[in-house]
Amino acid sequence: MRGQEYDAWSPDGGNPPEHTCTLPFTRGMAGPMDFTPGTFDFTNTAVPGTRPQTTIAKQLALAVVLHSPIVMSSDKVENYCGRPEFEFLRRCPTNWKQTVVPEARIGEFVTVARASRSNPDEWYIGAITGGKAHDSEFALDFLPEGRAYTARMFVDGEKADYRTNPMSIDIKDMNVRRGDLLRLHLVPGGGAAVILVPAPEPDEALASTASGQTG
Repeated sequence: MRGQEYDAWSPDGGNPPEHTCTLPFTRGMAGPMDFTPGTFDFTNTAVPGTRPQTTIAKQLALAVVLHSPIVMSSDKVENYCGRPEFEFLRRCPTNWKQTVVPEARIGEFVTVARASRSNPDEWYIGAITGGKAHDSEFALDFLPEGRAYTARMFVDGEKADYRTNPMSIDIKDMNVRRGDLLRLHLVPGGGAAVILVPAPEPDEALASTASGQTG
């Protein structure tokens, strides 16, 4: 496999978008991979024209799609400052209790959902695409019955494109339950990263509000 270091110095411009949509079916079948997702600054003065062939949202999603229990982010600390999307990498576990693959096609798109081993009620979703856009749609059948979840979504911006506008990203929240359809529009070389956490039960929300008032 070609790791993300190829996106820094490879004379062919870096890993093509379909590379990470192929790895789960090849090297990934043998176990954890060392890929170091998380590049936020695509400027490369050493080898102009060589950079990650992804959007920022896909960089986040790779932390879920490409399994690696021992992982580091690939950029300088300074490049994460003031970037709200770094929240996903900060919160994303590296050790999982359960893995579900709602959809995948070699070289074209891959969507992976994983439950945190330390907190199995929390789920993380990574969806990535190759060189073509993909409209992802799948049911959240892996969530437990009878519990509402809050989905924090880091998705490609409206005009995002890995070739012309890789930095465009939207962050939004929505409430979901088991069986709901999650729809994600992935641009060419794009992706989506989602954090699913249980929403407070009515009694919990009331207690939290009361606590805030008395404090």
